[in-house]
Amino acid sequence: MAPITYLTRIASFSAAHRLHSPHLTDDENKALYGKCNHPNFHGHNYKVEITIKGEVNPDTGMVMNLTDLKDCIKSSIMDVLDHKNLDCDVEYFYKRPSTTENLAVFVWLNFDHHFRNHPARHSTNARLYKVKIHETESNVVEYMGEGLPLENGNGNANLS
Repeated sequence: MAPITYLTRIASFSAAHRLHSPHLTDDENKALYGKCNHPNFHGHNYKVEITIKGEVNPDTGMVMNLTDLKDCIKSSIMDVLDHKNLDCDVEYFYKRPSTTENLAVFVWLNFDHHFRNHPARHSTNARLYKVKIHETESNVVEYMGEGLPLENGNGNANLS
């Protein structure tokens, strides 16, 4: 058995959002979310950490080539979220509040989908282990795939 290690890559993106739940009244949203419920949105410079777990390949000395991991992060996170309005540009948030908790779940689902379908995935036994999102210096959310929604039969979680 080969040693198992955890490989983390960090990326940053900027995005706007409005904390507003379609399941609550306007007054309830204002009371719950305060200034973050402003109808003209607000933004953050998010930092996201993607951690994968896998066996070190004895031939390459790697769990996964960092270039391939960077490519998966670009296609699943940066291209989708950077300089976007989460509530208007990302369908996942049409039906749920764009909290950092929900953002972490979205990043997990979208990264995992791209990672599973990336050509380099076939040369590694690595799997997604953790998503960590820094909304601010003081506010951080971690998600490790618990309580995932049912898959749609193709092995891909429904992102809508």
